[in-house]
Amino acid sequence: MVVTGIHKRADLRNKVGVFKDREHAGSLLGDMLTPYPLKNSIVFGIPAGGVPVGLAVADRLGLPFDVAVVSKITLPWNTEAGYGAVAFDGTFKLNKALIAQLPLSEDQIQEDIWNTQSKVMRRVKRFRGNRPFPRVKGRPVILVDDGLASGFTMRTSVEALRNAGAENLIVAVPTAHDRAVADIADLAEAVFCANIRKGGRFAVAEAYQYWYDVSEDEVMNMLRQGCHIKKI
Repeated sequence: MVVTGIHKRADLRNKVGVFKDREHAGSLLGDMLTPYPLKNSIVFGIPAGGVPVGLAVADRLGLPFDVAVVSKITLPWNTEAGYGAVAFDGTFKLNKALIAQLPLSEDQIQEDIWNTQSKVMRRVKRFRGNRPFPRVKGRPVILVDDGLASGFTMRTSVEALRNAGAENLIVAVPTAHDRAVADIADLAEAVFCANIRKGGRFAVAEAYQYWYDVSEDEVMNMLRQGCHIKKI
């Protein structure tokens, strides 16, 4: 049976500070997913912030875990803001509507894409080593991040996993803007989101009581510590 639709926690709608940290958020997501037939699934976390969430989901469900490396293409003058994303297989998407409003030359865009592709390939090598990418065709895939604002990085992630053969793809995020949830629901079989919020202003961090930027070194430590979760 394929799980479909949008799954949410009505009691957490439009609230902030609902998760202690990413691990707590992942445990709640795991609880939401527990009733569904996901025995043969694999969980992917998007580094960096999606890794602690994804590991908690995988641990709660007793499923294998791996990473799906995707990174924002950031603005030269603001590395917190992105206008596109690059995935582990080279897939990249550009937010053309946003680019039309920005003072970016074609040369600058191409340079930013190249730099982001280099970053993604370096992270793939560091986080996954020489392991082949897991088989995803014919099994449910649970794709996890720590939240969705615009959802652009997630859209790129979904496309890359579809390219890898994923046919039954579930997106699981602790928090998201309601527009992003609706957009992603059009691309995935199902979306699980505990804390859906609406409004003109949205920050993923506001859903968490404790929030910080996860480093690559921390991701490596988490992957080592989570070695009891079978990685395939």
